[in-house]
Amino acid sequence: IHRFRSEPAVAEKAAEMATEKASIATAALSFVPEHGSVLLDAGTSTLALAQIFPERELTVFTHSVAIALELAARRALQLYVIGGRMRTRTLANVDDWALRQLAALRVDVAFVGTNGFSAERGLSTPDPAEAAVKHAICLAAAQTVVLADHTKLDQESAVRFAAIDEFDVLISDRGLAEGDRRALEEAGIE
Repeated sequence: IHRFRSEPAVAEKAAEMATEKASIATAALSFVPEHGSVLLDAGTSTLALAQIFPERELTVFTHSVAIALELAARRALQLYVIGGRMRTRTLANVDDWALRQLAALRVDVAFVGTNGFSAERGLSTPDPAEAAVKHAICLAAAQTVVLADHTKLDQESAVRFAAIDEFDVLISDRGLAEGDRRALEEAGIE
């Protein structure tokens, strides 16, 4: 059974599942390369990663104002902020400006958030402009790592931005049932 989700604002979302998001962020650290380039999508799980992001010589791109502010103090990082129209609900830059910049990128790893995921439908989000940016982020990365707590499993939002074969790794929390984990692994997700 798939459930349809509405889109809460950033502050409201950050409080939800905070402990799980912190654990997911810690697990995601092992996918941050020693050198190279990283792309951080907007979202509360990716913001949790930004809060513990290592300070070393990495090139980091983001379209999230909140994540850019979090990473700005880390002097070893070379930080690029992707511009565009800012969605006030998510503090993410979207639309043509953002898409043009993303189309020119090729990064080692992208960390992506999602409002919902399932083995059948893949990843989805409520807003078409945000979905287009998330899709472009997936295309720009050699490896795409999705950060999503277990409450997003079998949730569907209006716009799909990546099929199950368009990302590589899903990092979730212990609330993800064993059967669900196996189904995702059988679909080719680590």
